[in-house]
Amino acid sequence: MKPLADRIRPENFNEVFGQKHIIGEGKILDRILKSSLVPNMIFYGPPGTGKTTVANIIAKKTNKAFYKLNATTASVKDVREITDSTNTLMGRNGVLLYLDEIQNFNKKQQQSLLEFMENGSITLIASTTENPYFYVYNAILSRSTIFEFKPLESDELMKAVNRAVELIKDELKTTEIIITEDAKKYAVGVSSGDVRKTLNSIEIAVYSTKPNEEGNIFIDLETMKECTQKNVLNFDKDGDNHYDILSAFQKSIRGSDADAAVLYLAMLIKGGDLKSICRRLLVIAAEDIGLAYPQAISIVKACTDSALELGFPEARIPLAEAVILLATSPKSNSAITAVDSALRDLDTINVGSIPDYLRDGHYEGAKKLGRMQDYKYPHSYENNYVKQKYLPSNLENRRYYEYGKNKIEEKCREYWERIKY
Repeated sequence: MKPLADRIRPENFNEVFGQKHIIGEGKILDRILKSSLVPNMIFYGPPGTGKTTVANIIAKKTNKAFYKLNATTASVKDVREITDSTNTLMGRNGVLLYLDEIQNFNKKQQQSLLEFMENGSITLIASTTENPYFYVYNAILSRSTIFEFKPLESDELMKAVNRAVELIKDELKTTEIIITEDAKKYAVGVSSGDVRKTLNSIEIAVYSTKPNEEGNIFIDLETMKECTQKNVLNFDKDGDNHYDILSAFQKSIRGSDADAAVLYLAMLIKGGDLKSICRRLLVIAAEDIGLAYPQAISIVKACTDSALELGFPEARIPLAEAVILLATSPKSNSAITAVDSALRDLDTINVGSIPDYLRDGHYEGAKKLGRMQDYKYPHSYENNYVKQKYLPSNLENRRYYEYGKNKIEEKCREYWERIKY
């Protein structure tokens, strides 16, 4: 028997769960399906979001010969055999090739498709769980339209569960299949938006549960937990999802949302990438908290050193401490803004010469060159400050550092306004 996810696979877009942003009435894929022109397409998204289902629906609406390949096992020879079919009666209207997991094709294998994509004899629908901009050859990208498939929301997954239960009920000719709401919510909650994973859990639970005397099948929360795989986070240290989590992690701390920051920390902990967490925390302390709380980086350094010394699972504790400290600290990006502005000037402006009196004068002959002459030593003056020019000649009035609007930097600004002006 086919898996449940295949047995209830939709035959048209109206039956597809989720992805209404691209297949809803009047959306782009809906319009493509209703037209006579099917372009080359790349479907990008996590497993169990309907990529293969949508490709099958599109294929059935065309009059092209339909072939499927999986890039994990296919070769250039397989592609050649399909392209050869364009010269046969079967392929007279062209070929629609569905290539699953295209990221597993190397550049040469992907290039073998180009000639036939360009002359229109092959229409390619490729799918990938990885970001196509990182894994798909540019020439393929430029000839294709990219559609992102997103994890399904809970309400869409619940619709899939209810449809599956009705199908199994018909198959088993069972009086009733009763799954408690808690059990359904659990199956949906641990699936990470993957409809196939959700349906696998339902199928195992139903078929492994013995009917009662009335012929009914009853599944409660404990039964569902026994039949459901533990939620596995999609985490590849070199993959797109890893950097998405790190990005959300930093943005949540920058946005002072401690709860979101802790959640993304937990995701990173699940991935086991301790080094990336520590490095990112130190960056955040300098980039986003900065001079609003300059001691934060010292505390974070102590927390990350402790985490590296402890290792997981105990490392989670000092890491959480650092995350919550940073998320709830006042914020300032004045340091990164200042240094980046200076770096841009070095790339685009002739900054001119360093004033002679600031240059090194600790060598024989320096005085003859005018080095360190007329330098005013600030500590010899009141308040350890004396006015003199420090910037190079062409940047005399340049200003890189702007005081941040926070308690510490405001105090510094007030102090120097009293002293300098």
